Amino acid sequence: MFHDLSVYIHILIIIIRLKNIPRPKMQVCVLGDQQHCDEAKANNIPYMDAEALKKLNKNKKFVKKLAKKYDAFLASESLIKQIPRLLGPGLNKAGKFPGLLSHQESMVAKIDEVKATIKFQMKKVLCLSVAVGHVEMTPDELVQNVHLSINFLVSLLKKHWQNVRSLHIKSSMGPPQRLF
Repeated sequence: MFHDLSVYIHILIIIIRLKNIPRPKMQVCVLGDQQHCDEAKANNIPYMDAEALKKLNKNKKFVKKLAKKYDAFLASESLIKQIPRLLGPGLNKAGKFPGLLSHQESMVAKIDEVKATIKFQMKKVLCLSVAVGHVEMTPDELVQNVHLSINFLVSLLKKHWQNVRSLHIKSSMGPPQRLF
């Protein structure tokens, strides 16, 4: 009866933390309780409390605008359960559902961890691209990040290096350089 529905899309998301932060200008917003909002204000980090989220009123345009404005979100333990009720599915659809921020860990350290994390989204595509560095990094830091990310990705493949046709590294301005 529904023969066309037999097509499945397999998406595998792999997350790895690099030694050096590849995206220092990444914007992270804290969706927090009063204690986290005060800490974010003291550290000059963008934040929103429950009242500010309620003002968005599940309006798709505002939630989409919020998701576009920031690269990632962190939410307090008390608020993370309420986010789907307050904002609707907008952040989840954008792939930016907040990470957990507890009171035991340092907010600045958690934000640095988010900035140092890269995602390999393996769909049924032949090409992947991730940020592993920036212009102000030393060559040694770049080499560490490139080695770590390549070795981690290759270790996830079924036949390891036999599944890799080629690897290229590309800067924003220069030509791509073939690594493998």
